[in-house]
Amino acid sequence: MTQCWRLDDERQTLALASSGGRCPQVVYWGAPLPAGEDLTAITRISTLDVTGGMLDENPDLSLCPEASRTFPGQPGLIVRDQDGTPLLPKFHLDGVEERPDGLTVICKDQGNRLTYTADFALDPETHVIAMTAALSADRPLHLHWLAAPVLPAPQHANDMIDFAGRWCGEFQMNRTAWSPGIRYRENRTGRTGHEHFPGLIVPCQAATNTSGEAFAFHYGWSGGHRMIAEELPDGRRQIQFGHAARMETSPSTEFRTAPLYAVYSSDGLNGCAVSFQRHLRDRVVTWTKPGRPRPVHYNCWEAVYFAHDLPVLKDIATRAAKLGAERFVLDDGWFGQRDDDTSSLSDWEVDPRKYPDGLGPLIDYVHGQGMSFGIWFEPEMINPNSNIHRAHPDWALGSEDQVLGRQQKALNMALPEVRDFLYERISKLLSTHPIDYIKWDHNRVLPMPDAAQTRGSYALIDRLRADFPDVEIESCASGGGRIDFGILSRTQRVWLSDSNDALERLKMQHNASIFMPSAVTGSHVGPRKCHTSGRVLGIEFRAWVAAQRHMGFEMDPRELTDHEARVLADVTAWWKENRDWMYAADILRLDASDPSVIAEQQQARDGSRFVVFSGKSGTSPQIAPRPLRLTRLEPDAQYEISLRNRASATVLSRGNLALKDGPLTLTGAALMHNGVTLPWSFPESMWVLEGKRL
Repeated sequence: MTQCWRLDDERQTLALASSGGRCPQVVYWGAPLPAGEDLTAITRISTLDVTGGMLDENPDLSLCPEASRTFPGQPGLIVRDQDGTPLLPKFHLDGVEERPDGLTVICKDQGNRLTYTADFALDPETHVIAMTAALSADRPLHLHWLAAPVLPAPQHANDMIDFAGRWCGEFQMNRTAWSPGIRYRENRTGRTGHEHFPGLIVPCQAATNTSGEAFAFHYGWSGGHRMIAEELPDGRRQIQFGHAARMETSPSTEFRTAPLYAVYSSDGLNGCAVSFQRHLRDRVVTWTKPGRPRPVHYNCWEAVYFAHDLPVLKDIATRAAKLGAERFVLDDGWFGQRDDDTSSLSDWEVDPRKYPDGLGPLIDYVHGQGMSFGIWFEPEMINPNSNIHRAHPDWALGSEDQVLGRQQKALNMALPEVRDFLYERISKLLSTHPIDYIKWDHNRVLPMPDAAQTRGSYALIDRLRADFPDVEIESCASGGGRIDFGILSRTQRVWLSDSNDALERLKMQHNASIFMPSAVTGSHVGPRKCHTSGRVLGIEFRAWVAAQRHMGFEMDPRELTDHEARVLADVTAWWKENRDWMYAADILRLDASDPSVIAEQQQARDGSRFVVFSGKSGTSPQIAPRPLRLTRLEPDAQYEISLRNRASATVLSRGNLALKDGPLTLTGAALMHNGVTLPWSFPESMWVLEGKRL
């Protein structure tokens, strides 16, 4: 007997089936099926043939594939009993609880006394399916691996895209061809990681940014993950995500995965991106003051580093405010004896040498300039050279002889006394000063992965959020080392990278937009000479790259020439004029024919207006620019387009292009199929094309 269930929205159908009372499997996931579709027939037509050298029947690729059923690939669960004996679960369906936009599957293994639960929640507006898996037992068990509900990957795909990176080089896309065997990625650094962002895209054949079918996945957990993309000997493919293996260091009667967010798109990678962007912004993030415009951000780190001096900081604050900044963030160096990165982490008391009257005078001055005030913490870390480490060396995570990172260790966040101490120190500062923003940093990997560490960090942030609901938190971890939906359910901004190099940022922002909207993605105008790359870039390019996301500055404004200050103030004013609609805009990656062009179209949700940022990352292979085709416009509608920065055309742009003279009106069909030919430009420059529907 076959039992079937389905989840539907206007974009997709997800169908599950259980045969012979076994754990269900996903038998269909893709474009919507008619309401009357016979799912049993779908199950039967999808059954693989068998031939020589095969079993007489192909084992199910179930939500939790079981080795006990001769499944030939990676199992969805690896667990041991109290005495260390490996268990080989054999689940049988116990029941399915259905609700309008979700369902819960319950399976039991009576012999091993285990219960497996898979939950699916489909958001009909964002089209994201959030799914979790849980295991429970009547005695503590040792967990090695538990996958979130396992999904099939399409067989009509040639490759997969995942994300690697490094410090100052996050969100680098990797394309890997499907082949028999396994693509196995695991992050064991104890945080989300620059190196292994927990995301995967499976584009079907001929899919691009703007067309074709694609499937995308994101595991919303901040403590390290494992990804398995496997092609079985029979040709089927499976996708598994879960915590990194052996992260549960203590036996327990219950285990649960983080949510796995999954998306199906029929209009290319952009369909996946828009779903993730909307879901994160509108469902995952809890905003401190919903509806408040995102403030232009100033961070003093690359201006002063550890050399805090009140008159200098006041001067910088005055200049930042004149440029348009609305928030001033005091970075590392305000506490303990913190003159470099070798001491004082975890002390979290204002340095009386630098601030003899406390932080009040600086905060009052910043407020007097019309800006709010934010401050830097790195709560989960401790320097051996600190008062707290000398008093509580047992609070540090890992062995005494461990290799340090940035001259620091991690605190053991699983200890309640550690969390209580950190809460007391942080809350004291928040209670006595009008602080509305925390830059929460995490500058080293952990000595070993441990899920309890992540849960402890979450608990501390949750406690502070509950008691200080108006304080916004930015997740920073040496830049982009902790970016995921798990941390973003507790924070409102991420620092994408410690690199303020606009050329590198252009590429990173473009790739990160598959998962993250503009509203949460911090992007700052850095110094003329980038401190991490040594590259010298013009102010206009730096400013427009920052204006693509949540805009800010992170340089010494005293270095600006009059011309640079005018350009920065102008771009900042433009961003403020447009930030309200751009907050909820969809970021659409454009398929540029020129490989040196990185272009995106940010479009209002109702399609009434858009802005195209067309960045030039290098020298074009051809002499004249190729047309850039737009996307997601109404074919019959009229659009007025204008080049916002047309005055920036160089003397080598000698043609009589209409865009240089003023607005043009074209149909959506013309803009999508013919495209727009922009003026010639140097590398490391940006064209900004504004459009509105008439």
